[in-house]
Amino acid sequence: MLMDRRQFAITSACGLAGFLGACRPKEEIIDIHQHLGYSGRSDEDFLKHQDTMGITRSVLLPSASYLKMFSTHMGDSNGLAARVSVTEAAAKMTERFPNKFVFFCNEIPDLEGATQKMESWLKKGAVGIGELKFNLPSDSPPMVRVFELAKEYQVPVLIHFQYEMYNHGFERFYKVLERFPEVNFIGHAQTWWGNIDAKHDQSIMYPKGKVTPGGLTDRYLADYPNMYGDLSAGSGRNALNRDPEHAIEFIERHQDKLCLGTDCSDSAGQGDECSGSQQIANVRQFSLSPKVATKILSKNARRIIRFPS
Repeated sequence: MLMDRRQFAITSACGLAGFLGACRPKEEIIDIHQHLGYSGRSDEDFLKHQDTMGITRSVLLPSASYLKMFSTHMGDSNGLAARVSVTEAAAKMTERFPNKFVFFCNEIPDLEGATQKMESWLKKGAVGIGELKFNLPSDSPPMVRVFELAKEYQVPVLIHFQYEMYNHGFERFYKVLERFPEVNFIGHAQTWWGNIDAKHDQSIMYPKGKVTPGGLTDRYLADYPNMYGDLSAGSGRNALNRDPEHAIEFIERHQDKLCLGTDCSDSAGQGDECSGSQQIANVRQFSLSPKVATKILSKNARRIIRFPS
């Protein structure tokens, strides 16, 4: 069959520009941590932001219901403390752009009927649970009920660990990992990343200086097949930048357990004000090979999150 003129033009252009890589498929970059309505950012700005960063797929993490409860610091931390949109908005965005987004579901764990609400979203296409960011012990009965739901539906759970604020008892979380070996847990935030250091002072949210390997996070990643790390936000960037030599060793050691996340609320998608674009650069900088970088930028996420083909 003869090619039409349009096909011939495309083929010729690829041949001429091949040495520049002009016709290579776009590199897949999966962002496992983003929010709609983040600090008032519009959907239009969010879409541009992700495109500017070169993100091909994003995981939308919604807030729970906006209620004044002890577990939400009487409403101060509702909307994940940044007034992000709820699950319904994430589901609608995913329906609008099914090739760009998937969504997790969320609800206040100790709210009556919380697991039933999350289950209804899992039946409607949610592929995970989180970001769980509540003033509760991470091994409390309400949280355990959420983990049981994740086990039933075989979906991952993303958790924000922050000392004396969210998901208390990080030092006991190994009991959850042992109780739910079938559930993939994704750790995030200040206490998660501070504890790469065996000498970490739990009260310090953004520690500086050299890292002593062997902290709780290091051990959880090494010892438990169902524990993964989300590199997003200032805490993730700080964990790598505070000790570049350790960052290279850490990424090499846990190359199969780390996932790119951005969790940035800006509208730029590039430059100094966008921590997400800088985190992508950090993954490339501290990975010893393109193969390792590819695992963190997309392949690890694909192993634990169900993306449409």
